[in-house]
Amino acid sequence: MRLIKTEGLSVRLGGATVLFDVNLTLDRGEIVTIVGPNGSGKSTLLRAMIGAVGLAAGSVRRAPGLRIGYVPQQLHIDPTLPITVTRFLGLPRRHPATDLRAALEQAGLPDLRDRQMADLSGGQFQRVLLARALLEKPDLLILDEATQGLDQPGSAAFYRRIEEVRRELNCAVLMVSHELHVVMSASDRVICLNGHVCCEGRPEIVAQAEEYRALFGTGTQGALALYRHEHTHAHDNDHDHSHEAAE
Repeated sequence: MRLIKTEGLSVRLGGATVLFDVNLTLDRGEIVTIVGPNGSGKSTLLRAMIGAVGLAAGSVRRAPGLRIGYVPQQLHIDPTLPITVTRFLGLPRRHPATDLRAALEQAGLPDLRDRQMADLSGGQFQRVLLARALLEKPDLLILDEATQGLDQPGSAAFYRRIEEVRRELNCAVLMVSHELHVVMSASDRVICLNGHVCCEGRPEIVAQAEEYRALFGTGTQGALALYRHEHTHAHDNDHDHSHEAAE
């Protein structure tokens, strides 16, 4: 099922063109990762897709009633503020206790309801943000550099949990990350972005694309092979396409 589609999407910020002629689709049940260098427009693309940034040209079409869960890069909470995980998840609106328990279970934190937010580790904090996004029972889960600040084992564990969430909810997952090795291993499809879509396809295809290697270097290909694993699931619409966008 098609959840979201952009056609000819262009965005201008501060008088400069940040994105131009971006065409992409996202279907239920797939994990798609957007990679690209700093300043390539990755976070701007996410915001444009959810309607938080206006378009200079093109369109974004969303499935009717599309529910989106969003996990930000980071969220600062005053460490002196006494607020438990349960209370935090109840902002800005309260949820039934059963929903809170289910979201924390899905995020891998079943026993931390009464823990103070200030006492959480970095990985636990990010999983609480994930639980908050899961409270919306999303059709589409968006993660914008959600493992920033975590070490590699922590990042790998977080992305394994994301794969489990995808299986449990049959939602689509759209991720932005700079951790090429780990995040690409968890992806069904990778979009390489640098103001426009440079190349797109399965991780092993993108890792060998000239455009990808020009941006990230040839060493990433070998590292990807160390993390890559076989997916045992199938999708109705299997993506295995790679293309170049005109400069």
